[in-house]
Amino acid sequence: MRNITKRDSKSSSIIPELERLRDDMRAVVVVPVLKKTGKASAEILSAPVTRSDESRLEEAIGLALAIDLDVVHGTIVPVAQPKPGTLLGSGKIEEIGHILNEKDAGLVIVDHPLTPVQQRNLEKEWNAKVIDRTGLILEIFGRRASTKEGTLQVDLAHLNYQKGRLVRSWTHLERQRGGAGFMGGPGETQIEADRRLLQEKIVRLERELEQVRRTRQLHRSKRKKVPHPIVALVGYTNAGKSTLFNRMTGAGVLAEDMLFATLDPTLRRLKLPHGRMVILSDTVGFISDLPTHLVAAFRATLEEVLEADLILHVRDLSDPDNQAQAGDVLRILADLGIDEKEGAERIVEVWNKIDKLEPETREALVKKAASTPNTVAVSAVTGEGVDHLLAEIGRRLSGVLTECTVVLGVDQLQLLPWVYEHSIVDGREDLEDGRVSLDLRLTEGEAAELERRLGHGPKPVEGDW
Repeated sequence: MRNITKRDSKSSSIIPELERLRDDMRAVVVVPVLKKTGKASAEILSAPVTRSDESRLEEAIGLALAIDLDVVHGTIVPVAQPKPGTLLGSGKIEEIGHILNEKDAGLVIVDHPLTPVQQRNLEKEWNAKVIDRTGLILEIFGRRASTKEGTLQVDLAHLNYQKGRLVRSWTHLERQRGGAGFMGGPGETQIEADRRLLQEKIVRLERELEQVRRTRQLHRSKRKKVPHPIVALVGYTNAGKSTLFNRMTGAGVLAEDMLFATLDPTLRRLKLPHGRMVILSDTVGFISDLPTHLVAAFRATLEEVLEADLILHVRDLSDPDNQAQAGDVLRILADLGIDEKEGAERIVEVWNKIDKLEPETREALVKKAASTPNTVAVSAVTGEGVDHLLAEIGRRLSGVLTECTVVLGVDQLQLLPWVYEHSIVDGREDLEDGRVSLDLRLTEGEAAELERRLGHGPKPVEGDW
């Protein structure tokens, strides 16, 4: 593509005309669709459910809008044979170049991973900034991080991504000479120095995040000393987790119709209908093709999910691609260490946004959820089905062990054999006045029975969570 130039009247330098006119906030979104060839029929049948090309484009535009970009054009580009240097063919590159000129757009978002060479070559061809899917998600996370921990995690992911993007393209970046005299070759280049500085920052951030991980582990250890099971919300981004979190706890977590509206995890106490207290955790939303840099950086946060006694998988049933989104969430959970078998025991599917469905469809869906194990249909906006969800949480947690301390009076010592038979006794202290203090672990049902036998409930262990 020819680069039109114009001489600046105030200086003798040549300024690219297109660069002067284009607006970096005006973006063109490109969704490459790679043609799958040579797959056996059995492999195709066993492949995970994938979303339509149109929904991929809609999601990519949504990601761009999440950082306030002005998307002036979106297009789906079939790619029969990916080009090593540019990914796209020359014809499509020229076509998109014309669109950039017409729309005065200075940014191209490619909804596909790009190698550093591909990114650089496309920027040269289009005379515009190019961001791939990973870079766009990193940009969103950078905007959303509001706590020190979130900022550390985003910075680490960004540095790991940026390290691979340092490509030697200018000879003037050789800033010093190696060896003696004039025959010495180039010493450390600016690129090499930048890589070294990046690596030093990465090591420092990893050290700080390790401290975050230890602090979180300490907090989890404290929470285990009180009888509060952990319930974690997970789901595809924009599935309505934060709205449901607010509905259940009365919290004021940001909840908007926007991808990755919230980033930092939030924990709140939640009282179940029968009086039991649990801790509800709202986590970062998942997305398809989540960059490995982010999965690694956010492991400290996502460990909250690993430690949860119960996981609520929130799904947007009004989205036509909710099945594919559910598959993405389950794959990320599997990467974290929660396999399918374990998930069946710990995961409750929450079919959200039924208020957006037609009445007949909603009625059929509610009936299907009622007959499907570990499934509840709700509307986080209207509150429909939330009471049923709270009851299901209580039922599922009824077998979770509770830690408590019980003091048996002299007239209650006949209960000792029952206590030893129906609970785990972690500690016993025989008091001077004849009473016995017991540190116990027992299920909710056994705790209720002990309460009945004692005439009052077991006293929880005091502690922070």
